[in-house]
Order: sequence, then structure tokens, then C-alpha cells
Amino acid sequence: MQIMQYLAGTGAAVTATGCADVVGLSPSATSYHLRELARYGLVEQAPSRGDARERLWRSAVESLSFCAGQEAGPEARAAERAIVETFVANQLELVRDWLQRAPSEPKEWYDVAWQSRTDLLVTAQELAELNEAVMKLLEPYVQRNRTDPPPEARVVSAYYTTLPR
Repeated sequence: MQIMQYLAGTGAAVTATGCADVVGLSPSATSYHLRELARYGLVEQAPSRGDARERLWRSAVESLSFCAGQEAGPEARAAERAIVETFVANQLELVRDWLQRAPSEPKEWYDVAWQSRTDLLVTAQELAELNEAVMKLLEPYVQRNRTDPPPEARVVSAYYTTLPR
């Protein structure tokens, strides 16, 4: 998860060594994990910067969602739970980090940071349509889709969850 989040957050291609420094693993362990993630289509090799010996990696996905499926067995359910709990813990760390540094952020960024919860009353079809509309709304701003962002642009984490109660 740390490797995936790092690659998604940098928006740039990195080496296993560069990734290892961030996630706290050895370059060889990170390289192994990158190859495994590539095997499942989550990361991909990026074009070389000219040194054929240097292997660059980047995220192969714009976003991640986790669902083992209703028919999943106990092992898949346990894996799903572990991934989602790790993801949510990371989101909590992002919020804590923001709260720590928010007072020193520029006013224009402080004023637009947003957290909310809204209870909706929808049908399953309406929720599916809402989810699709939100993803379409975010698409032009996804870091890997922005080829020429304005100089003042910053990476922002958007966390969106819809869970029936």
C-alpha cells in the first residue's frame, strides 16, 4: 500500500531505490514488490530516462477501490479487510498531518481544505449514478491526467466513500 500510495502521490516515475527510501524497505525488497504489483496491473514500467540499466516505475491506475465481491470466500474477505483497514489508517494519517500543519498553510489552501459527511437518502441506482458522476468530475484533475498543470497546483488527496447503512 505504501508503494502504491507513493507512486500515485508523486505522479512521476521512480526507481526501486527511490521508492525504498520512502517506504522503509531495501531496494531489492522494493523491487520484488514492484514486480508483484506489476504482475497484477497496479504499477508499470515507465519509459527510461536514457540509462537502460535504470528501471523506472509508475502507477498504472488512476485510483484504487477495493471490493472482494459478495461471493468471496473467507481468505479474500480477510485480504479485503486488511487492505481497506490499511487504506483507512493511511487516510487518517493524512488528516492528522493536515491538522498539524494547517495553521501554517497559505490562507488560500487553508480555506479550501474540506472535510464533511453527508447522509444521503438514495436508491442503489441513484448511488451508482452519483458514484459515476463524482468519478467523472474528478477525472480531469487526476494527477496523471494533467499534462500541463498551473504552477501553483498542489497534490491533493480526495477520499470518497459511499457505504449503505
